[in-house]
Amino acid sequence: MTDFFINWVANIPGFAAPFALAALGLIVSEKSGVLTLGAEGYMLVGALSGVGAILLLGGYPMAALLIAAAVTSLFSLIFAVMTVTLRVNQVIASLAIIFLGQGLTSLIATRAGWLNVPIAGLGKLNVPGLSDLPVVGPILFQQDLVCYLLVPIFVGVVYVLNRTVIGLKLRAVGDGPDAADAAGVSVNLFRYGAVMAGAALVGLAGAYLSIGIAKLWVDGMSGGRGLIAIALVIFARWHPWRALAGAVLFGGIEALIPRVAAIGLQVPQYFVMMTPYLATLAVMVWASTRGRERAAFAMPQALGQPHTREERH
Repeated sequence: MTDFFINWVANIPGFAAPFALAALGLIVSEKSGVLTLGAEGYMLVGALSGVGAILLLGGYPMAALLIAAAVTSLFSLIFAVMTVTLRVNQVIASLAIIFLGQGLTSLIATRAGWLNVPIAGLGKLNVPGLSDLPVVGPILFQQDLVCYLLVPIFVGVVYVLNRTVIGLKLRAVGDGPDAADAAGVSVNLFRYGAVMAGAALVGLAGAYLSIGIAKLWVDGMSGGRGLIAIALVIFARWHPWRALAGAVLFGGIEALIPRVAAIGLQVPQYFVMMTPYLATLAVMVWASTRGRERAAFAMPQALGQPHTREERH
């Protein structure tokens, strides 16, 4: 039982990282007032870009992660143009991004021959003298670099959002674009930047799925994690640290699934597969019972609302 617990807890950071990065990216984007529901499409683009970069470069997984984030950020320009410039309904535009991401990645992977091709991917960073310690060694000192960078990334984003002029203007754009515009803040510029920065984080989450966990590309490999990230944002009420805690919760559920199979416990396969989504429903129900007024207050006030200077009111 001790080995079961150690192996389970040691695998939680890796399973939690995609949820955490995707939720953080959505928070950044939605703080500007742009409702972003296309995380599933972004994650697929990031996952394929990461695998493609490794295959083309002949390795270099960390460079591949950065390339995947950059490619996804550029891909998000399609969504930004539709929602910010053309003022297309943001829900419909998000659905279009999901379907475009699914179709485009399947097409490119098939044409390029990247489907089901194993890659080296990210390896664990064993800390000399600490990795072999009982219990804490596997849990704290045998993770990959992305897991170690997760907390610093959250610290940096929270600092920018809450302690800098850029963050103040971004939140002003999300809460009162008319007032921000009247104060000389470029609403469209900040919304473009937030959409692209948020997409980069979501793309990084997708790339981690393919480079850090699966170490290959499979069509539709995001498996609904982008949709779960949307639920995490609502559960966290747009607070990054709460989103990280929620990601650890879902990561623990996902990490438990292979551990249960490894010890030979007879559990119906499809019940195990739907466990994360049952947890998502439970979280959504719990969040709704916490009070709609509190949720509305935490949500950016202009979320989902297009802005045009000529229509200020």
